[in-house]
Amino acid sequence: MGHIRAIALGSLALSAICAPAQAQDVAMFYKGRTVTIVIGAGPGGGYDTYGRLVARHMGKHIPGTPTVSPSNMPGAGSIVSAAAIANTLPKDGTQIGAIYASAMLEPLLGDGSRLKYDPSKFQNLGSASREVYTCAVRNDAPAKSLEDARKQELIVGATAEGGTTVDYPAMSNAFLGTRFKVVRGYKGSREVTLAMERGEVQGACGLAWSTLSVQYPRLFEDKVFTMFAQEDMDGHPALNKRGVPVTGKLSMSADARQAMELFYSQNVLGRPYVVAAEVPKDRAAALRKAFMAALADPELLAEAQKMRIDIIPTSGEDVEKLIAKLYATPTSVSDTVKKTLGR
Repeated sequence: MGHIRAIALGSLALSAICAPAQAQDVAMFYKGRTVTIVIGAGPGGGYDTYGRLVARHMGKHIPGTPTVSPSNMPGAGSIVSAAAIANTLPKDGTQIGAIYASAMLEPLLGDGSRLKYDPSKFQNLGSASREVYTCAVRNDAPAKSLEDARKQELIVGATAEGGTTVDYPAMSNAFLGTRFKVVRGYKGSREVTLAMERGEVQGACGLAWSTLSVQYPRLFEDKVFTMFAQEDMDGHPALNKRGVPVTGKLSMSADARQAMELFYSQNVLGRPYVVAAEVPKDRAAALRKAFMAALADPELLAEAQKMRIDIIPTSGEDVEKLIAKLYATPTSVSDTVKKTLGR
C-alpha cells in the first residue's frame, strides 16, 4: 500500500514539474518571434477587420508575448489560405488561419474533392463571433423586398465560388424562389458594396451584418441601402428590432428547411481561427487560451464597441463539438445543399 502511495505521489510531483516546464517551453519558443494571422480574405472586409483586431490584442496573452501580425491571403472563399495553413506554411504554432466558416464545411457544403486539406484535422482556437448575413439593395433597385425578388430578376454582386455572396443568393433562389442574378469577380465584400454604390450591381446577398455595420454605421438613418432580408434561422437582435425579415422563419417544405438549417449552421460557426494539426499540442493549447483571453480583453472589447462590431466568442472546444455534429448530418441533406450550390 505504501509502495502504491509512493508511486502516486511521485506521479503527482512529476505532473507538477512537467506543467510549469511545458509552459516555460512555450514561452521560450514564442519569445522574440512573430505569429502571423493569415486572413483568408482581402483587405477592408469583415474577416480582415476581425483578424486585425485580434492581432492587435492577442500577443500579450500568448506566453513569451510574441508580435502578432496580420497578413491577407484571399482566394476561393479562403480555401487557399486554409490549404496553406494545412500544407505549406510552418506548422510550429506561428501561423494562425482566420478562415471562412464555409472553408471548414466544404466537404459538407461543396466539392470536397477539390480540397487539399482536411478541415476536420485543424486544431480550433475558437470563433470570434457568430455571424448573420443579409441581403441589401440600392434604393433605386426595382426589387425592394424578398417578395419583389421572387417576381423579378435582381442583379447582385459577388466575389468567387465558395464565397458567401455567391452561395447565399444561390440558396435563396433554390429554396425561397428568388430570382437573383449573380455577377462574380469582385475581390471582397468591400468591393461588392462599392459596386452597389457605383450602380454596377443592384444589390448583394451574403453580406455580413458585422461588416455592413462597420462600413455604414448610419446605414438605416441615412438610408444608404435597403436591407430586406436576414439570411439566418434566428436573425440578429438589432435587425430583428427593426423588423428585417428572417429567411429561416419563412414557410418552406421540411426538406428545404433541413437544407437551410445545415447551410445556415456556418453562421453559428461564425469566424473560426485554426492552426495546423501538426502544431505541438502545448503551443496549440496556449494559442487557444490566448485567443479566448484576447476576446475577453477590455481593451479589445472597447475597440470593438467603437468599431460597432460584435464580439460573441465560441471556444475551440465548442467549435469542435459543432463541427462533429454537422459532419453527422444525413448525406441526403448535404447532397441537396451541394447540388444547389453547383458543387
